[in-house]
Amino acid sequence: MAERYGDHPAVMGWQTDNEFGCHDTVLSYSASAAQGFRTWLAQRYGDIAHLNTAWGNVFWSQEYTSFEQIDAPSAAVTEANPAHRLDFQRYSSDQVVSFNREQTEILRRASPERSITHNFMGFFTDFDHFAVGRDLDVASWDSYPLGFLQQGFFASADRLAYRRQGHPDLAAFHHDLYRAVGRGRLWIMEQQPGPVNWARYNAAPLPGMVRLWLWEAIAHGAELISLFRWRRAPFAQEQMHAGLQNVDGALAQGAHEVRRVHEELQDIKLEPPGQGQVALVFDYASCWVTAIQPQSAGFSALRLAFECYSAWRRLGISVDVVEPGADLSGYQAVAVPCLPIVPEPWVEHLAALDVPLLVGPRSGSKTASFAVPAAGEPGPLRDLLGLRVTSIDSLPPEVHLALDQQQGGVHTWLEHVESDHAPLARTEDGRGVWYATANRHYLAAWPDAAFLDFLIQRLARDAGLRTVSLPPGVRLRQRGGLLFAFNYADQFRTLALDDGRWLIGGPALAPGDVAVIRL
Repeated sequence: MAERYGDHPAVMGWQTDNEFGCHDTVLSYSASAAQGFRTWLAQRYGDIAHLNTAWGNVFWSQEYTSFEQIDAPSAAVTEANPAHRLDFQRYSSDQVVSFNREQTEILRRASPERSITHNFMGFFTDFDHFAVGRDLDVASWDSYPLGFLQQGFFASADRLAYRRQGHPDLAAFHHDLYRAVGRGRLWIMEQQPGPVNWARYNAAPLPGMVRLWLWEAIAHGAELISLFRWRRAPFAQEQMHAGLQNVDGALAQGAHEVRRVHEELQDIKLEPPGQGQVALVFDYASCWVTAIQPQSAGFSALRLAFECYSAWRRLGISVDVVEPGADLSGYQAVAVPCLPIVPEPWVEHLAALDVPLLVGPRSGSKTASFAVPAAGEPGPLRDLLGLRVTSIDSLPPEVHLALDQQQGGVHTWLEHVESDHAPLARTEDGRGVWYATANRHYLAAWPDAAFLDFLIQRLARDAGLRTVSLPPGVRLRQRGGLLFAFNYADQFRTLALDDGRWLIGGPALAPGDVAVIRL
């Protein structure tokens, strides 16, 4: 295909494959995958004794005498060694990277000077997207806010409140994540234009939401937005999936909203997105670690990162998602919600920050070989944070611990901490959950929304960030000198903003409405 069409003037770019990993296709336990895993392990460790030491195989008499004895970690009598599982996840991720690279090398040779992308998915962590992104020119993703709301970890109250809109931070989180994967470049390859067919319940978008989703992608730096699909198919598996045209050729509601955005764009001069105010560190290996050994059912690094991201956004703050090891210069605050395996050279960079740093539970708790660090948790962060974790209390769903003289409480996870610094927040029975030394903060528990809002408000104040008291369901995003406002609520909302010129809309936002302000 690249040789035949690569020089055609109508070809402006290429997409490799389609939705890597969709339908559970990253982890393969076939004989060929197992053999590939053995080769990968031999290259990684060199000697079987080194692997036995790294994996702690002396435990339960798991030692191997050759790499050929190692199988994929499936169908074990009990749970497989977590280090075995983590390495298999790394190996499987590397196969996705290799498969994508094989395609990009063909395309660059046969169709040079054209952008290459891949369309990633929402809330999908089976492989390292940052690693795949290094072989791409731009990252794209498939934005289905209503379907992901039904499939995600959201509470029933949120699913009800945002049934026809999607969660206010769902699309935004992925825009910011994939802009980072694309090293500053973001496309939307599939944007939902109406009801989809694959979720448990498939709502019709609230009128105005297709327009809102388009404007929100633009606000977060999208260069291109492609809607899936143009015409609804009358047959086969996706006949219930909406398009911009109905089966009879008539334009659907989404098409009229796309046309409206096109017209509105004519009067808006867009500026480069620029850097956000806050950096939020997100890591795919952290998702693998917490999935392999959650310790408390439901503990998810992805969910904790999303909830932290959402708390900053509820204050009207623009957030950039970055990977571990990133240069954090220029940010006014940094959040590391959950990073079990910390790149040790990066700790010096964290220590040199002169802005508020928030580190969440389980960070620094594992080595690269999925072992507890020799100095205990939080491993390489121990001196930076001035504390050590002595034990962990896993909290079942019915346990919610209120805080003494503070807003909110904690659930799911509670660490027992020793520190020379008195905690800034305690449970009612005196256990510390929030510690700080200078501008470095450590959260030793999973916060509920009220406590997280209180904590983030404190960090924003210390960082000198201007915050906005937003009505429920309303979010802001700044792009250059433009400020975008989005109403995800199903009710009218009013914004208290008066420091700019309204280019689109005004302070009164209808359900699903958008406003743009020139600051």
